[in-house]
Amino acid sequence: MLVKPKAKNARAKRFLVAREAKVVENPKTAIIVRGSSTSQVILDTLKDLYALHKPHAINFTKKNQIHPFDDETGIEFFSRKNDSSLFAIGMHSKKRPHNLILGRTFDYHLLDMIELGVEKCVPIKDVGNPTCAIGARPLMVFNGETFAQDERMILLKSLLLDFFRGEDSDRVSLKGLEHVITVTAGPAGPNGEPGLVFLRTYTIDLKKSGVRQPRVELTEMGPSLDLRIRRVRYPADDMWKQAIRMPKELKEPKVKNITRDGLGDKYGRVHLGKQDISKLQTRKVKALRKRLDSRPAKKQRTE
Repeated sequence: MLVKPKAKNARAKRFLVAREAKVVENPKTAIIVRGSSTSQVILDTLKDLYALHKPHAINFTKKNQIHPFDDETGIEFFSRKNDSSLFAIGMHSKKRPHNLILGRTFDYHLLDMIELGVEKCVPIKDVGNPTCAIGARPLMVFNGETFAQDERMILLKSLLLDFFRGEDSDRVSLKGLEHVITVTAGPAGPNGEPGLVFLRTYTIDLKKSGVRQPRVELTEMGPSLDLRIRRVRYPADDMWKQAIRMPKELKEPKVKNITRDGLGDKYGRVHLGKQDISKLQTRKVKALRKRLDSRPAKKQRTE
């Protein structure tokens, strides 16, 4: 367990307060860590991941003796020091060649991570096409049923969405959509294990189409990665409940008897008590008055 630092002066206190939990959190920062032994494939992969995540990314150029599956204290130290909640670690060994680890932390403690083998990498520099602007958020497309069925693929999808989501916004302009990342699940292995995962990145070109909606063309930008899932570490139940808990300020107040359908239309239900129609006040007109014939006849006086 890491000891929480204490403020020694007012400046340090303001610094620690800025790092505390907020109702609306800052964009997640990712640290790109280089292991003690790497290959050119891993170096190109880490460089491109850093380019896609800028400006909310920190690149470690020096070698680090770090193995999060064996000892998680190292990555937790880096997470607290750099105020980051995402990490990507690249390393290379004979047992696990071209190894890439993607993971998340919560409250500077390791939450979950997944180990991937990079079997093929075509970096951005080798493609040579125009790239997107720094800080642009991508469109994410996931192809394959396994992303909703297999637990390892579900975790990979969650990590990739968290890694490339960027800043939250209420509105998106068409001109701001500059690139798209497609993740396709390959055929499963003979024992049911997930197959290769193909990650491709394209730039979006909006062309004139003669109508209001533009014609969309995709141009390969890079990187192009062929990944294979290796080891997985799932989050603990208690930590996961804390990580996905929504603040009270962001919860919509529950309104009774109001529902929405699948199209987003709002419907309200009003409950009325039992009404007595005989006592209902109506307009007093001559046609609604009681006729004289309906009145009881008066008794005649007998002599």
